[in-house]
Amino acid sequence: MVENYRKPTLDKDLDKFATMEEATGLLNRGFVTPGLALVFIFLCAIIAAVFVTGQPGAVVIISAAMIGAYMALNIGANDVANNVGPAVGSQAMTLGVALAIAAVFESAGALIAGGDVVSTISKGIIDPVAVSDPNVFIAAMMAALVSAAMWIHLATWIGAPVSTTHSIVGGVMGAGIAAAGVDAVNWPTMGSIAASWVISPFLGGLIAAGFLAFIKTAIIYQDDKIAAARRWVPVLIAIMVGAFATYLSLKGVKAIIEIEMGTALLIGLGAAIVGWLIARPVIARQARGLENRNQSLRKLFGLPLIFSAALLSFAHGANDVANAVGPLAAIVHTAELGEVAPKVVIPLWVMAVGAVGISLGLLLFGPKLIRMVGNQITKLNPMRAYCVALSAAITVIIASWLGLPVSSTHIAVGAVFGVGFFREWYTENSTRRAEYVARHQINSGEEEASKPVRSEDQRRRKLVRRSHFLQIIAAWIITVPAAAVLSGVLFVVLRAVLA
Repeated sequence: MVENYRKPTLDKDLDKFATMEEATGLLNRGFVTPGLALVFIFLCAIIAAVFVTGQPGAVVIISAAMIGAYMALNIGANDVANNVGPAVGSQAMTLGVALAIAAVFESAGALIAGGDVVSTISKGIIDPVAVSDPNVFIAAMMAALVSAAMWIHLATWIGAPVSTTHSIVGGVMGAGIAAAGVDAVNWPTMGSIAASWVISPFLGGLIAAGFLAFIKTAIIYQDDKIAAARRWVPVLIAIMVGAFATYLSLKGVKAIIEIEMGTALLIGLGAAIVGWLIARPVIARQARGLENRNQSLRKLFGLPLIFSAALLSFAHGANDVANAVGPLAAIVHTAELGEVAPKVVIPLWVMAVGAVGISLGLLLFGPKLIRMVGNQITKLNPMRAYCVALSAAITVIIASWLGLPVSSTHIAVGAVFGVGFFREWYTENSTRRAEYVARHQINSGEEEASKPVRSEDQRRRKLVRRSHFLQIIAAWIITVPAAAVLSGVLFVVLRAVLA
């Protein structure tokens, strides 16, 4: 009896120990990612020390290298999710494959086409004369980097995809105002950046919704979906190939060779023709034997989505690495030579800090925002995700043609919103969809009215999560002001410390 009494007690004790061990394991895993991030930051400090030991301003440069590494980690955690999130959300690729592809192509874009020369005053936001004193300039750039990184870190933590470019713009503006007053700011430039808050997501959403409308009309709601897909999917792939060829010509390789818009469009046209010639027999072969249903159509968009994620990551690495290493390179130049230059050459070790930092930040902290963009705003399938990726490339091309500064984050997330809101509207208002459903109900032997009856719940169904929509829009609106205020405060503190 005693033995029977003690055995359950022992089991309970063992269960408690097992629970404690499991909890300890989870806690330890929670410390692994920030621990690895700290190791990377300190490694960057060591690398900087190797290159600048004995040079003027070595302590400042090492400190700036750590800040630049922190900024690069946050860019990878937040910004890169926009490139692969739709493909993951549509299940065209797994999260692990997406992380690997993005890490490789982000690093390649940063190192191959990241640029030899970067404007130190971030797109002419601050008058260089206003911060011509080297000590003031270094403090301003350090404050801008820290504030932008902290704001992106906070946004990632709450699950809001924000523009890293706008974050660094706000940081530079805030530090410039703290250093030289409001007259130091180029307000027309800031006005165009503010306009892009509205233009980028609206244009991205409009283009994505337009392509989704075409896919629904020309393919999904056709009686023979597979025949329609054989006709139109190669055309859509050709448009994607041409758009990305133009996009990469304008943005991805601008550091290697400067290409004008007209030339880029001709390159895109040639690539589109080649893409169509290759895609036509491939899609015909893939479509052979497929059932006449929507699930079959998704298989035809999987591979193009994988390529689009890789190309978007390459172009992003080529462009946005400057958000981390541009101010860092400016600090290195100013600390070494004791003068403020409007343009500086970025040392290779500085570029490597940005490239590796972005990839590592993606691997360590990126999954949260990837899930947000891919799954939680609205439900994506390969066709919808394809529209998002295509919209991102085309919107950048249009913005470059119009001379508008745009955010890749705003474009991609705006395209996701556009797809979701269009689906809401189309579900409720499309006569083509209603006629298609009614026709197939009758063909299936269901004696229903020619127009399907929708319940009140279906009419009220929302396909975009309003809480996420409002949260993201609020984060976009306050990104520049929040980074600016934080940067101004940090600048005052840094000036007091460095004085």
